[in-house]
Amino acid sequence: MPPNDASTMIPLTQLDIPLEREGFQSDLIRELSSVLEDVVGLEEASGFISIVGQNMGTRLDSAYRSALAVSSLTRSQVADVLVDLKARIKGDFYVIEQDDERIVLGNRGCPFGDKAHGRTSMCMMTSNVFGVIASENLGYARVSLEETIAQGDAGCRIVIYLQPTEESGASPGQEYFRSAL
Repeated sequence: MPPNDASTMIPLTQLDIPLEREGFQSDLIRELSSVLEDVVGLEEASGFISIVGQNMGTRLDSAYRSALAVSSLTRSQVADVLVDLKARIKGDFYVIEQDDERIVLGNRGCPFGDKAHGRTSMCMMTSNVFGVIASENLGYARVSLEETIAQGDAGCRIVIYLQPTEESGASPGQEYFRSAL
């Protein structure tokens, strides 16, 4: 029998190959962050991913404001939007607490799944999307990633400070300000 005879081959579509769009995209993002971290280092990789997150945050903020037909989101709406957008991409975020000074979110499931493990630069996507949406609507945000699945924690704990205070200033994280109109 001749090798690779087309008449005896199993159709490619019937092969057990674990390849589908969502998994491919997650693998792609992980590989991109991995290459960035290996080539330019964690800090620079985080910076590049931050730019992508900032652009995504701007787009998502605009989409939610438009869908809600409002020019600006309230604090409560910001918290709801952050939870909703993560749920839409298979995250499991929830509000732990919120007041005029901060929004505290928990997360039981990373949108990137196990692809985020060991790739903390990927968390800059969350930081920037959250920071942009909060600051564009409320004027200021400092996002502190206190616990993350990517760094090996069981879940995420993210604090979004809404005012520059002594507590927020002492917290590690990124600051975000409303863009000029």
